[in-house]
Amino acid sequence: MIRKCVALIVPARLSEDVGLVTIDTRQGSMQALFGVDECVERGDWHVYLTAGPAGTNVRAEQLLHDAGLDLHVATTAVFLGRADHNDDTHVPLHLIRRAESLLGVRLEGSAQPAA
Repeated sequence: MIRKCVALIVPARLSEDVGLVTIDTRQGSMQALFGVDECVERGDWHVYLTAGPAGTNVRAEQLLHDAGLDLHVATTAVFLGRADHNDDTHVPLHLIRRAESLLGVRLEGSAQPAA
């Protein structure tokens, strides 16, 4: 069954925009789209990270640091909400607002989950 959720995508390349995207969160789809290697949980959300070439995703690291996690992130970070039984759900609004404030971006659009 296809599971569609709104994710906060923070690309490693500064030339690419941070954004909200509706994605299929099935494990195989996540692996195919993002090459997911690791999932880090924090409260009502989690972030999917990938192993990648040497580099730094400064924006994702800044957002994670503000949330109390000091992790090295080399590639695109995919933030989603966490529901019962660790199922993926829409990224929480408080994380979207934190990203807007910290990263100086405006995350509007139809992909944004309802309040």
